[in-house]
Amino acid sequence: MESNIKESIGNLIGNIRNLISVDAKKLEYIIAAQIAGGHVILADSHGVGKTSLARALAQSIRWRPEDLAVISDANKENKLNTVKMEGFNRIQCTVDLLPQDILGFNRFAGNTGEMIFNKGPVFAHFVLCDEINLLTPKTQGSFFQVMEEQSVTIEGKLYLLSDPFFIIATMNLKGVHLFPLPVPQLDRFMIRLSLGYPSSEDETEIINRHGKTDAWENFSSVIDSADLIRWKKMVDEVHMHPDVTEYLVKCVRFTRVHPDIETPASPRAGVRISRLAKSLALCRGMDYVPVDIIKEIYIHAMAHRIITRDPSIPPEAPLQSILNSVPVEPKQSNL
Repeated sequence: MESNIKESIGNLIGNIRNLISVDAKKLEYIIAAQIAGGHVILADSHGVGKTSLARALAQSIRWRPEDLAVISDANKENKLNTVKMEGFNRIQCTVDLLPQDILGFNRFAGNTGEMIFNKGPVFAHFVLCDEINLLTPKTQGSFFQVMEEQSVTIEGKLYLLSDPFFIIATMNLKGVHLFPLPVPQLDRFMIRLSLGYPSSEDETEIINRHGKTDAWENFSSVIDSADLIRWKKMVDEVHMHPDVTEYLVKCVRFTRVHPDIETPASPRAGVRISRLAKSLALCRGMDYVPVDIIKEIYIHAMAHRIITRDPSIPPEAPLQSILNSVPVEPKQSNL
């Protein structure tokens, strides 16, 4: 395991926090989810820095020329057929947005009669999907393939998006014209977080820092995109002891028998949580997953995957009771 990963992640977190006031641990979770190949959903109020956070994360990375193209042929036989990738794009969701507004569409060129592909904003390494639950179910469905397979199909033609590919979606908690995301789509997000409102001191710093037009002037990149791609491959090398895996499985399966849970977690939940746990361990310079990391991320990575029988009961409540009731066997105490 590379000894400088922890230091590099620390530099990345510090670089972003020099500009954005965000909790360091939540930022670490977001970075770990990105390295793991997952996506993040932020359930938050307006104006708490979600867009700035996504932009700062994207601009902290030095993109190589080869990062800015994607092969459109699934078999990679026609390498001339490429679409330029952006470093960062924002999708401002509205109720009238259509799937082609996100994925792209084909059109005829008037002068040649050739079919030309107009790429959508999803063709970026970092995508901010702002207020995703303003989208209609049909448009929400346009994200299914790209989130699960990292590819887009337009009129039978497959476009493979290159690594890294990361979606940060924000979700309104209250409002009108909202379309709740179906559980299968929520299940594709690795973790759900809330940035929350800043402290009084942080809010003062935000005003002093961002009340100027040159707030972003000295912001610079601190890691190479090749590092993110290499770290993603290293996640598989992080060891997860069978006892830790068994503990995670018990916590997942308990959601299916808990009396307060109507819709329990799918097997995908255990897969996503295990990979996030490995990535988080990697970010902390460890080559194994201690059981404490499972406990630490369980609620954040599970709350959006279940539905309680009583809507007045937040999903975090039964999940916390599961953590309190599922024992850690004595043989796990040294993990």
